[in-house]
Amino acid sequence: MEKINVIKSTSIPIMRDNIDTDQLIPKQFLKNILKTGYGKNLFYDWRYLRPNKPNPEFVLNRPERQGAEILIAGDNFGCGSSREHAVWALKDWGFRVVIAGGYSDIFYMNSTKNGFLAIKLPKDQREFLAQAAPDEKITVDLPNQTVSFRGKVFPFEIDPLWKHKFVNGLDDIAITMNYEQQIEDYESKIPDFG
Repeated sequence: MEKINVIKSTSIPIMRDNIDTDQLIPKQFLKNILKTGYGKNLFYDWRYLRPNKPNPEFVLNRPERQGAEILIAGDNFGCGSSREHAVWALKDWGFRVVIAGGYSDIFYMNSTKNGFLAIKLPKDQREFLAQAAPDEKITVDLPNQTVSFRGKVFPFEIDPLWKHKFVNGLDDIAITMNYEQQIEDYESKIPDFG
């Protein structure tokens, strides 16, 4: 998993509540078994007027918003079905952080397991962040648990274990491998009945 410490980036505001996983990545695009290739279909029904004809009004299609790593959203982000593909699509598009008012439990866990930072902030703070011009940068400082913009600093909460995993770039497998010697020692003591 890629380490996340400080992310300083432009942002994209989609201040809608209840953005569900089917809106993030519609079911017809769930055929790929890899974690890549989903970004082009992120927000597909909002992003395209008809198959593959970009809607110039949708914020993800605006040239000045390309390259943003921070998504600012409404409440109850990632609700709906439990598809992990939604997180894969967000990451594949280039987002590293979403800041919303809340998340479905499954989406939040899928985010943390895939190295995608989901931050919860109150509505007034998100509305302030959503005012960022296309060239203005927001700073997400995970070690200090703050989001900064235009001189204002907003603290956020994160479970200490998840923070440790993000800051050190550790997934569950990497953590397990830290105990490799103990596992081998234990296995060497198991009698061979073969």
